[in-house]
Amino acid sequence: MARTSKHMVLGGLFEANGYHSAAWLLPSAQDDAATDVGYFRRIIQQAEAGKLDFFFLADTPAARTENLDFWTRSPLYMNMMEPITLLSALAGSTKHIGLGATASTSFYEPYNIARLFGSLDHISGGRAAWNVVTSANDYAARNFGLDSLPPHDKRYEKAAESLEVVQALWDTWEDDAFIFDKANARMFEPARFHKLDHEGQFFRVQGGLNMRRSRQGQPVIFQAGASPAGKEFAARTAEVVFGTGATLAEAQAFYRDLKGRMAQYGRTTDQLKVLSGVSIVYGETRAIAEEKWARWQETVPVEVGLMYMKTDLETDLSDLPLDEPVPEHRIPSHSNFHQVYFNEIVGLIREGLTLRQICRKYNRSKVIFFGNEVDIADQMQEWVEQEGSDGFMMALPVLPESLTDVTEKVVPELQRRGLFRKEYEGTTLRENLGLAFPRNRYTEG
Repeated sequence: MARTSKHMVLGGLFEANGYHSAAWLLPSAQDDAATDVGYFRRIIQQAEAGKLDFFFLADTPAARTENLDFWTRSPLYMNMMEPITLLSALAGSTKHIGLGATASTSFYEPYNIARLFGSLDHISGGRAAWNVVTSANDYAARNFGLDSLPPHDKRYEKAAESLEVVQALWDTWEDDAFIFDKANARMFEPARFHKLDHEGQFFRVQGGLNMRRSRQGQPVIFQAGASPAGKEFAARTAEVVFGTGATLAEAQAFYRDLKGRMAQYGRTTDQLKVLSGVSIVYGETRAIAEEKWARWQETVPVEVGLMYMKTDLETDLSDLPLDEPVPEHRIPSHSNFHQVYFNEIVGLIREGLTLRQICRKYNRSKVIFFGNEVDIADQMQEWVEQEGSDGFMMALPVLPESLTDVTEKVVPELQRRGLFRKEYEGTTLRENLGLAFPRNRYTEG
């Protein structure tokens, strides 16, 4: 059964204590959550009880190695388990919810990616998703023998070739290749095995994947990219994209731009789901929700805001007075990492805000929906009906509190309006997202 077209997609971006920088500082936070598989098991089961489409883990293959007195105040990615391993451990505790993770094309060989996500897809019964990224910090580069990352567009060229190789490897075996003919001692039909002979700019791969295709054919392809190169790549290859836009108008522009690029690649717009990044802050009234957020924000040391700005603006502003505007000549001429984050900070600087105000306001282009279940559902409904998105990638600020608010308050309101499922439509992630089964390239036509 396919997803009803009017149903929005809801996925969760999960960090151990939550994605707000103050989450780990709150009295309710479990100190060892990041390496406690039992904790994650409870969280994902709660997400599945709320019928969320997928549980997603971001990743970077590196710890920060400098300015540790700063990073200790906001220790994102400083203590975490490898996500594919963790999702494999969680797969047996769930039946329906999708399992998504990041793996960088800058540092993983395509064969390893194909094998790891192919295994997760089998372990989970067809619920895996690969977030195709290029990596965006030099800490990771130095872990793999490089002084710094290659230029932005060159990383996307490598990502495109890596994805091409990975998907070809997933098609090594036709869907009916394994016949298990015991009488004639034939496990598979040799004619339905297809060796890959790839020699490109970045990779040379000659061989086949020693794993049959999964129940959903191939893992779902996630991407996040707001640059021109990133949007072209997504329009050509992605099935779920994490969209950008701090306002509905900005989200609509991104949505139109990205989906408008698909036709040139022979794709229809229903082959791609655009999910807006959003944080949900629940309160009995909007004012109460905003007060909650303000308390969290006040808990974060200002040094943390400066640290994120240094990373995303790619320059250090910590020498400037906190309560004065940032001089425009301190803005770098271009970005090599996250262009959308870079542009957000530049916009705040040009508004004339003080450095302290920018630190408090900067939110990495994520929208915040404040209020009770009716307020939040109203905002979600407007964004989907006005074609700002097909649903939402929710960065849960504080766990488990924010997830409880979503699954026990917001989801029932969306269900009451007929905007979200009451039961999962199928057993695979593709079925639940309403994405078609990908035919094997060797049997097409």
